[in-house]
Parts: sequence; structure tokens; C-alpha cells
Amino acid sequence: MKINWGTGIVIAIIAFISFIMFFVVKMTTSHDANHDLVTEEYYKAELGYQKEIDAETNARAASSQIRLKKSPEGLLVIFPDGFNDTNINGIISLYRPSNKNLDFNLPISLSNSQLLIPDNQLLEGRWDIKIFWEYAGKEFLHKESLTL
Repeated sequence: MKINWGTGIVIAIIAFISFIMFFVVKMTTSHDANHDLVTEEYYKAELGYQKEIDAETNARAASSQIRLKKSPEGLLVIFPDGFNDTNINGIISLYRPSNKNLDFNLPISLSNSQLLIPDNQLLEGRWDIKIFWEYAGKEFLHKESLTL
């Protein structure tokens, strides 16, 4: 059987469309491909964004900034001087972009100006850290991306 060039083009187009459709179906039905949003309630979180901007501005205006330091025991969060450590309360959110199952939050409870995040909770790789704390009725926010 002899195939002319017009039939060959039609066969090539059908093969290409089949190839693309195979991958579309495979990606939409595969459980290995994770199609989650970054945050579960994205629009609700968006409404509180001005509050975050104000808290970040307060943190930048402070006399000194929060520092993160890697130690053998884990990640050390060093709060700025000039704050009474027992009056600081808030939360530290650690977000892992590659796997949402590794995300966790820690409440801030200080006895001195440092808080240790144990090494066994932090896998190697990239972490986005948000430290949201309140002191004397004023809110502060520190954001940082860190690769361990």
C-alpha cells in the first residue's frame, strides 16, 4: 500500500494530538502530581495581607532585627535586644515549598532572647520562615527564606 504526502501529514497530526492528549490525561489523573494551592484558604489569607505589611514595617523600624543562626542542635532564632522576653508571644511558621506535609508551626515561648528549633524537625533543603510576634500591643513580622 502506498501512502501519499497528504495522508502522511494527517497521520502525523493525529499522532501528535494523541501524544499531547496522553500526557494531559496522565497529569490530570495521576496522584503523584500535586496540584495544590500554596495556602488552603488563599482568599481568606489575602484579606489579612495589610496586617502583615504593617507588622513587617514595624519589624523593620525596630532598633535591631531578628537573626537566624544555624547551630549543631538546630536553628537558633535570636530576638532583638530591648524587648522583655517574657512579654513576647506569637508563632513561628516554617513552610516547606517542596512538601506541604513538612510544614509546621511553633508557639513562641522565651526564657531568654533565643528560641531553638530542634534539628530533627528540619530536613535539609529550602524553608520559608515567618516569625509573627506581638510585644506591648504592637505586632511584628519577620520573613526569611533559608536553605539548610
